[in-house]
Amino acid sequence: MDPVYDPFDFAVQEDPHPVYAWMREHAPLYRNEKRDFWALSRHADVSAALRDPGRFSSRNGISLEPELWGPDAKKTNFFLAMDPPEHAAYRSLVSSAFTPRRVAALEPRIRELARARLAPLRDRESFDFADDFAADLPNDMLCEILGLPRADWDRIRRDVDDLVLRDDGSERRGEVSVAAALRLAAYLLDVVATLRRRPGDDLTSGLTQAEVDGTRLTDRQVVGFLFIMLGGGNESTGKTIGNAWYQGHLDRDVQRAGLDGRAEDWASETLRYDSASQMVARMLTRETVLHGVTVPAGARVALLPASANRDRRVFPDPDRFDLDRDTGRLISFGLGPHHCLGAALARLEMRVALEEVGALVAEYDVDEAASRRCHSPHQHGFLALPCTVRWRRRAAPVPPTDHDH
Repeated sequence: MDPVYDPFDFAVQEDPHPVYAWMREHAPLYRNEKRDFWALSRHADVSAALRDPGRFSSRNGISLEPELWGPDAKKTNFFLAMDPPEHAAYRSLVSSAFTPRRVAALEPRIRELARARLAPLRDRESFDFADDFAADLPNDMLCEILGLPRADWDRIRRDVDDLVLRDDGSERRGEVSVAAALRLAAYLLDVVATLRRRPGDDLTSGLTQAEVDGTRLTDRQVVGFLFIMLGGGNESTGKTIGNAWYQGHLDRDVQRAGLDGRAEDWASETLRYDSASQMVARMLTRETVLHGVTVPAGARVALLPASANRDRRVFPDPDRFDLDRDTGRLISFGLGPHHCLGAALARLEMRVALEEVGALVAEYDVDEAASRRCHSPHQHGFLALPCTVRWRRRAAPVPPTDHDH
């Protein structure tokens, strides 16, 4: 029997890559009748679709869940459920905050935040890498950029974690996810109301004053921006950092090299080999022939960048984790007008996170039996990644000199 690609199936979510590999070779245009969607898994097809919003539209949303798909998708996905030029008008309101120059200037602060999260772990032989560190760092940085109160950062992260969970493998969001969405929306509406009255110099304050076509953004639209940035910025980045750590556990050569100075290569190859971002949906706007099959207008198409990143037509020996690999053609951050606006920030956070933990940890092991993966049609990564560590020896205090006295 042929493998079944169902993004809501827990078994697929645990390890989608064997299914992806079969699809790339045997069903590059895959049809799931039960869920009523098609899927593209090869690098060339996914890349072309992402660059062609006129044919592969986002206006019905980017998710296959029934409550997130359809003509009202903008209510839940805001500007992600828009096509050019409308999409660009809203995206431009926040894109200037994530230019390479602005992001590079954040590196010292990202290091401070990373060290603050690592400090309380230094006296412990074991800790949860995913929950105690990887998920916190991108959340901390983004909350600071958005001007959200420091005392609330941890509760925000918990709600964002719960947003993507699917409790029972169904298409519909479960009680945990719905409750988290309602909680977070109510909280963010209060924040927006406060910042409208007393704006600061943060990104959220700027959004409360922003206009599109001469009309100021509503509170709901500002909250829509915040949901997108918190969800996209926290989830994918934190889980990819955790995936890098897990790959280092599986391959000791990767672990040693990564901890000893090759953090950037470690992060980049993880983005290709085991990116958190798995799937994004599009609607076909006109009848199109794909791999000899006529796909009708209005069809739902799942684009699979995580599969495309392991396409042998682009990446030789794709199922090998290789720190020396050229990852210039990976598409973990998308392509075209919907290319992830936080890509530069995510890359920097991944590198800094792995550099800072590498400066402290000499070696580690992951407790695979106690690890727990996230169950989501969109995200692949860990909610729990307990590990034991051997810390590097602390530098001895420098003895005082006559000059010091």
